[in-house]
Amino acid sequence: MVITEIRVKLEKCNEERLLAFCSITIDDAFVIRDLKIIEGDRNIFVGMPSRKLTDRCRNCGCKNHLRACFCNKCGKQLGEDRAMRDANGHLKLHADIAHPINQDAREIIQRAVRHAYWKEVHLSRQPGYICRYDDYTQFQVNGVLSKAQ
Repeated sequence: MVITEIRVKLEKCNEERLLAFCSITIDDAFVIRDLKIIEGDRNIFVGMPSRKLTDRCRNCGCKNHLRACFCNKCGKQLGEDRAMRDANGHLKLHADIAHPINQDAREIIQRAVRHAYWKEVHLSRQPGYICRYDDYTQFQVNGVLSKAQ
């Protein structure tokens, strides 16, 4: 597995632990967007893209996020403590959309994204800096910038 492109979007004036978002391209063939670069207690780490978990209202069957107190469709009050808990007792409210299968793949992603993050921080301090993250109409194939069809 080779990460062939990384685009980083720095978060400005953020007092939280979220430092940036990024997208990665693997083997010039597969893109994963909305990875989060987060400041941890010891180091920065990469959070995989995720979605909020849902369950269905017992009254009307509409899907609702697990943190919702009332149904989005019928307005009926939803039960408390609907979320499952992990081994540490924390609520499981999100599910990864994409994630590495093994530790080696995780390390490759972490190392490459950390490097790209610090490079982007350095570039952002230069005059005329422009973030490339949102330019979805262009992509690189074998190092050549192309227009999306």
